Amino acid sequence: MQYSIFKSNRVSRLGFGTMRLPLLANGEIDQNQVEQMVKYALDNGVNYFDTAYPYHNGLSEISLGKALESLKVQNPEKYSRENYFVADKFPAHQAASEYNPEKIFQSQLRKCSVEYFDFYLFHNICESCWDVYSSHADEFISYFVKQRESGRIRHLGMSTHADIPMLEKILDSEYGKCIEFCQIQLNYLDWNLQKAKEKVRILTERGIPVWVMEPLRGGLLAKPFGDASSSEMTADAFRWLKEIPQVKVVLSGMSAFEQMKENVATFGSSYRLSEAGKERLERRAESLMNLVPCTGCRYCYDMCPIPLDIPLMIQAYNDIRMQFSFTPQMRIESLPADRHPSQCLNCHTCERQCPQKIKIPEILSDLCRILDEHPKWSDICAQREEISKNLEKSLGRG
Repeated sequence: MQYSIFKSNRVSRLGFGTMRLPLLANGEIDQNQVEQMVKYALDNGVNYFDTAYPYHNGLSEISLGKALESLKVQNPEKYSRENYFVADKFPAHQAASEYNPEKIFQSQLRKCSVEYFDFYLFHNICESCWDVYSSHADEFISYFVKQRESGRIRHLGMSTHADIPMLEKILDSEYGKCIEFCQIQLNYLDWNLQKAKEKVRILTERGIPVWVMEPLRGGLLAKPFGDASSSEMTADAFRWLKEIPQVKVVLSGMSAFEQMKENVATFGSSYRLSEAGKERLERRAESLMNLVPCTGCRYCYDMCPIPLDIPLMIQAYNDIRMQFSFTPQMRIESLPADRHPSQCLNCHTCERQCPQKIKIPEILSDLCRILDEHPKWSDICAQREEISKNLEKSLGRG
């Protein structure tokens, strides 16, 4: 297994992300398989395990905690708490009725069956939740910095799907002053599509190491391409990431034992991405980039009578058409109600100003259609909060 050195810690470059755990036919987490995967990971040098409050509606933390505790009971010396790192996150990115850091943190420690977290993150600070994070900054930062000082958190960081201006705003805030690492969406497609290259540059200039989430974009980049199998495409996507020196940990949300075995083999090998592999990834990225050719000149915005942030909406449209995700959806929902794409007047002023001759009203109409086909992020958060409350009650911790 290949390792990174982070503040004297020897951390495996492959981390086990638990957002997409294996499931049984009835939709419940396959705990037996989870325990097999955790054991295989530890036996083969993976020592970083990542979970979060909302994953699997609050059950991911419990599942991971049970797996690690079960192994420790079987072999206390081999699977002792000091032999691995557990990461969790504070969920202020979710719309909730309250944001009580102490209550949530204590609950997470219990669910994960641990007395401390090696790594703890402010979860997805971005445009849609900045009001929450900024208005509670003193409370949140004070509490979690104190936990770090007391040893119940060893290292404090953040994850984010924010665009460049918001990322810089976060890093210039008190949050940027207290974090030690930053987790971003990074893969060979989003290197340009979501400006991950620029994000890495910004973080590097500030001396902040990079943790990677969505290395395969939810499985999109693991699909067979040309004469390359799914396994080959996956391995090459990981090899591409391993060549970025700022990257310390790559989190993979593995949902099957075979995926664990293949990924461990990739990160256990010094084999580098070949020229043929690089060319194949470039072709794969190009095949996915059938995008609306917006250059972000903002002529449309300057002339829009509302005005709508049309470049932002086209970027979200391009992203969401490839594979629906909540990142662009949250970005749209974070806009004021009178600045949503549904407010387009269909006046075509923007279209007449566009150097690329993009049929902007049609694009915005289609974006609205796509968004209407999926539940709103705020509704999902409300459902998760209710599930979490019921889970706490069922565990006798309400």
